[in-house]
Amino acid sequence: MIISPDTKRERRIPPGQSQTLKWPVLDASGTPPIDMGRWRLEVFGLVEREVSLDWEEFQKLPRVEVFSDFHCVTRWSRLDNSWSGVAVKTLLELAGGVKREAKFVSAMGYDYGWTTNLPLEEFLVEDVLVATHHDGEPLTPEHGGPARLVVPRLYAWKSAKWLGGLELLAEDRAGFWERNGYHMHGDPWKEERFGY
Repeated sequence: MIISPDTKRERRIPPGQSQTLKWPVLDASGTPPIDMGRWRLEVFGLVEREVSLDWEEFQKLPRVEVFSDFHCVTRWSRLDNSWSGVAVKTLLELAGGVKREAKFVSAMGYDYGWTTNLPLEEFLVEDVLVATHHDGEPLTPEHGGPARLVVPRLYAWKSAKWLGGLELLAEDRAGFWERNGYHMHGDPWKEERFGY
């Protein structure tokens, strides 16, 4: 199991946050309908070769488990989460690696064009994964199932629900919430909530 370094902090609740035992459901436009027969995860852009996986192919990839905390920009933190899924490094290996000019990632959800942006260096840390399970159970649709990105070291909006694509980019490109005033980076320990 990969242990996210934030869980080893003496104080695990970032500034301005409160701990919750529940897992609130928040999203921009509701849970999208996903036809699992047509589900695909695409890895494209500045990679050596584009990858397109159906659900069965994705399920055959090596799995990892990550223990992490989860911090929402709306000021709640849920500690001690166990995630399982596929490490993003595995996906990039399938794509033959990233091109030298790649510096950012745009994660795309199935929810009507929703995206979020990440610096490549934050994306490549070992505790980032495409999760299919949380605390031993398959992710429910309202929490991003069948698969969501999990980026434990950034605010939870960077952990794109209903993941359908990962585009490698040379330049940063604001996603849905970033275009609507959220911070381009989103570090909870620096309270990078908003971009103004």
